[in-house]
Amino acid sequence: MIKQNVSLKKYNSFNIDVKAKEFVEINSKEELIHIVNVIKNKKALFLGGGSNILFTKDFDGIVIHLNMKGIKYENSNSENTIVKANAGENWNKFVEFCLENNLGGIENLSLIPGNVGSAPVQNIGAYGVELKDVFLSCEVFNKDDLSIKEYNIKDCKFGYRSSIFKENKSLIILSVTLKLKNKNHNINSSYGGIKEELIKLNIKTPNIKDISNVVCNIRKRKLPDPEEIGNAGSFFKNPVVKKEKIDWINEKFNNIPFYKIDEENYKIPAAWLIEQAGLKGKEFNGFGIHKSQPLVLINYGDAKGHDIYKLSLTIKEIIFKIFKIELETEVNII
Repeated sequence: MIKQNVSLKKYNSFNIDVKAKEFVEINSKEELIHIVNVIKNKKALFLGGGSNILFTKDFDGIVIHLNMKGIKYENSNSENTIVKANAGENWNKFVEFCLENNLGGIENLSLIPGNVGSAPVQNIGAYGVELKDVFLSCEVFNKDDLSIKEYNIKDCKFGYRSSIFKENKSLIILSVTLKLKNKNHNINSSYGGIKEELIKLNIKTPNIKDISNVVCNIRKRKLPDPEEIGNAGSFFKNPVVKKEKIDWINEKFNNIPFYKIDEENYKIPAAWLIEQAGLKGKEFNGFGIHKSQPLVLINYGDAKGHDIYKLSLTIKEIIFKIFKIELETEVNII
């Protein structure tokens, strides 16, 4: 049933109190196809967990909240299990389900906010692992021609925090299928923070639950819980630059952290750039930059979305002025 003038505060992790002119919750593919037929040419926004979106104003159209639930095994052998999760499942709850069933591959992606359906959009990643590392396919609804197709990893055009779904807003993810490990899983504990935490805990041969617990501990220390403080996680992408840029910055700043991608490209932590610019922990009237993780912009109470957006523009301007690097936003601005 379509509702009128619905507050979206509980449907976005920034807790921005804006209204949708119309709102409907979808619990099945059939309902989705029906509602798309009904609304025809209306302005529409398809919304999942709302963890990667910043509303700057009321939405003058219909918000379609994708709430399809369900997790099932598609196939299994001695080494791998194929698991399919519907788009409306909470991502971390899905990770916990896999851990409880001893399925490895996404333990490093524990506690990432949002729903399963948004995971391929961003090609979510953390602590040395990206979704594409375990991705098999996803079921995709095209709202333009009402078709439903399976997209494989090549179709999705995954990149760093990007995919075809970011480019083509007509494509709506209905479910995601992953290929996970049953045993002899090559656990990824190489990321610095994980390695240090395991040493502190004297865990020499970690299992997938150990990795998940360590990742959760690190994230809880560094990142604010969206359930308690409004935020959308990392607001900016880590910029990729050439070696010449690294050398130029090194002349002005000592010990610049960077990660080599290939012979020409290097990734610099955007958080380091923001901290070096003296912006870490800056607080304004009800919003600001997190004191521990400067990549995270915060709504401390009843901030307006456009205030947070203006802050993001100021940060980008300052970073470009100091480092001649253009930061890209990871969050969708509406």
